[in-house]
Amino acid sequence: MKISVNGDAREYGENVTVADIVEDLDLTGKRIAIELNKEILPFDQYADQKVSANDNLEIVQAIGGGQDDSFTLAGKKYSSRLLVGTGKYKDMKETQLAIEASGAEIVTVAIRRTNIGQTPGEPNLLDVISPDKYTILPNTAGCYTVEDALRTCRLGRELLGGHKLVKLEVLADQKTLFPDVAETLIAAEVLVKDGFDVMVYTNDDPIAAKRLEDIGCVAVMPLAAPIGSGLGIRNPYNILTIVENAKVPILVDAGVGTASDAALAMELGCAGVLMNTAIAAAKDPVLMASAMKKGIQAGREAYLAGRMPKKRFASASSPVDGLFF
Repeated sequence: MKISVNGDAREYGENVTVADIVEDLDLTGKRIAIELNKEILPFDQYADQKVSANDNLEIVQAIGGGQDDSFTLAGKKYSSRLLVGTGKYKDMKETQLAIEASGAEIVTVAIRRTNIGQTPGEPNLLDVISPDKYTILPNTAGCYTVEDALRTCRLGRELLGGHKLVKLEVLADQKTLFPDVAETLIAAEVLVKDGFDVMVYTNDDPIAAKRLEDIGCVAVMPLAAPIGSGLGIRNPYNILTIVENAKVPILVDAGVGTASDAALAMELGCAGVLMNTAIAAAKDPVLMASAMKKGIQAGREAYLAGRMPKKRFASASSPVDGLFF
């Protein structure tokens, strides 16, 4: 059944209680107040109060002024700066649990003839990652020509009922999976003119990144390292230059291996990080998804805090005045 939580439609099973929803939202034990259908619900009734289809929950908490650290993508605000993919998991259940643990709000999916359950009896991916809960980001993974990328984006738009946000990648070869920047520029220009909101995968070249921004892409996504390599950010100064020159969100895409890689991307000032293999190929994908969520948060806070300057020599933390020797 569908209920509204803070204005967003969410799907829950029968006999779910308010306490169950609070737990699902990772708010258990936190100081919150809840209004059920415009009536205040006392805290001691959460566990006993069942919700019904079309109920409306408003959940509030106290925050300090200026605490909103969301970022905007194609006119929509997102709180989570971690974007995740859906490939390489052992089954749909693991996919669902890892995505939930990541806290991601944007989930990217490849458009394939059999990727979303057309085979009889195969689970439907969009049942696991409902468009009611997540922003679904169709991508052109596996496309090596402009024509294939354009067709894939248009099919993705049709599949998702006119959805305009897409992730564009046009690959150069199967060995490196590096982007073909020349072809990517052509495809991006066509898609932007066709009304798409284009998030674009490219190499870590500041010149190419700026050209893609100038074409009208809503976000530019330079690679950290080759797709699926797990090598981490190989050229942090290139990424930093791209961030410093950009007026659109810059998100690192591809090559992240662990939480410290995600934290570094955020410390460089990136708006977010998109990853798949780093989570799905971990020994415990669900735990890694949780680690990536924390790495993103730590890196973002470090960036906002402003790190101390690097120095060549030591600098004493304690004052030397008043020593007794």
